[in-house]
Amino acid sequence: MTVLIAGGGIGGLTLALSLHQIGIPCRVFESVPELKPLGVGINVLPHAVRELIELGLLDKLDAAGVRTKELSYFSKHGKPIWSEPRGIEAGYKWPQFSIHRGTLHQILLDTVVERLGADNLLNSHHVTSFTDSPEGVSANFIDKATGKDAGTYDGSLLIAADGIHSAIRARLYPDEGPPIWNGRILWRGITESDAFLSGRTMIMAGHEVLKFVCYPISNAPLPNGKFRINWIAERLLPPTYSWRREDYNRAAKLDEFLPWFEDWTFDWLDVPGLIRNCAHAYEYPLVDRDPIDRWTFGNITLMGDAAHPMYPIGSNGASQAILDARVLTREILKHGETATALQAYEAERRPATTELVKLNRRNGPEQVMQLVEERAPNGFNVVTEVMSQQELEDVANTYKRVAGFQVDALNAKPPIVPKPETSFLSSAG
Repeated sequence: MTVLIAGGGIGGLTLALSLHQIGIPCRVFESVPELKPLGVGINVLPHAVRELIELGLLDKLDAAGVRTKELSYFSKHGKPIWSEPRGIEAGYKWPQFSIHRGTLHQILLDTVVERLGADNLLNSHHVTSFTDSPEGVSANFIDKATGKDAGTYDGSLLIAADGIHSAIRARLYPDEGPPIWNGRILWRGITESDAFLSGRTMIMAGHEVLKFVCYPISNAPLPNGKFRINWIAERLLPPTYSWRREDYNRAAKLDEFLPWFEDWTFDWLDVPGLIRNCAHAYEYPLVDRDPIDRWTFGNITLMGDAAHPMYPIGSNGASQAILDARVLTREILKHGETATALQAYEAERRPATTELVKLNRRNGPEQVMQLVEERAPNGFNVVTEVMSQQELEDVANTYKRVAGFQVDALNAKPPIVPKPETSFLSSAG
């Protein structure tokens, strides 16, 4: 039978390609009338890049993204706190990529259409209800734009890859309510600007209340000699402040956040200049959901943001969805299109992502910036006046362990999904 995938985002499309890789038929259902390359920049970490390489996408990633060389933390005064190599430079066998989210989505989308065929990617199909039985699942869909019935489809499994506002999760947890806002607002944009530092550096500056992140997402200069720089400005607002509903596509108002960054002009980066020269910036209240104690209900399970929405700290949102897709594929290969496969997938992924959601709420590896701000709010000459080298290394290493991308451990791991030529026969029948 066919695996039904609700949601055509990064996680859902990666799952579709992975299932196709092992010979399992699947179909992707997407609520919107047309999938478009929306969003801003993201980072895909080495453990997730490895999985995309296993799907044969390295050349496309190299053509479209930047191989991130290093991650560097700075104070609000632009003083260096901590820097570490990333990707190949850090000793991984696989790179880390900084890339436009829409570009990565388009790569996955084009590859799904090429390999699975356009008839297995259905737009304007929003899941409204479903039934489960020992024989499989049946899901009902509507066209959200018109309210018209879009049909009923039967399959072996139903996978909810339909994001933080998952319709399937809402049916499984009807009393959960909306996502939880933590009082932070992100303003995100892409600006054509000069390269900075190594030209492949991701930077984070500031502290818990006020932070700026940026990195290049074009690996060659544009005709005007500039590069596309992705940036995120973040502010923690008072507990009593009421903000607008989260929406990646709401236009930002510069006067609501630029004044906080007006004096962040460093000798290596002009933060207010990046903000002012951005053609289109977007506003996004930072939200997640509390971890739940169950993803799998018979032949139905959750993945990606439908399962474990988390703050975009440590570059882990898209990466964890990709890992979900690959582990789920491995378990389907091992156990068949069964509830047992879904339970085995959940047993591995739910505890790992639960710990990561909680760690991100504690600011993940970015807590070094807050510790420095608390200890030296007026600045410092060198960071070791404020924080020991061992403290800095401990924060970074703890996050890598929880997120699953310690260098030696990851390099030593076998592929999540066995090579098709050695495993496909075992999945037949």
